[in-house]
Amino acid sequence: METVVLVIHLLIAIGLVAVILLQRSEGGALGMGGGSGGGGGSGFMSGRAAADVLTRTTAILATCFIITSIVLAIMAGSGRESGSILDQVPAPSTTPAAPSSTPTVPAPTTPAQ
Repeated sequence: METVVLVIHLLIAIGLVAVILLQRSEGGALGMGGGSGGGGGSGFMSGRAAADVLTRTTAILATCFIITSIVLAIMAGSGRESGSILDQVPAPSTTPAAPSSTPTVPAPTTPAQ
């Protein structure tokens, strides 16, 4: 389920970037977007109608992006219990260690010459 929401989130993000880049620049900061708007207004949509559609689409996609971001954050945090790192350390054993049952081997001696 998390993968499906993540794919939808990425598609919304790509769509949001595309719609934002399609909008006409109001300030003309880099000398772009200050022209006639392409076509002089005698096309399928007037410049103002296209701007309204793009603005509405941007608002819808931004809302969907925020919703999927919240859903992904909730999904990532669910199923985890918050606790201390110290709770994960195994407790020391209170029983004494059993004596070793391996026989001790004497150290080898070197013959005297």
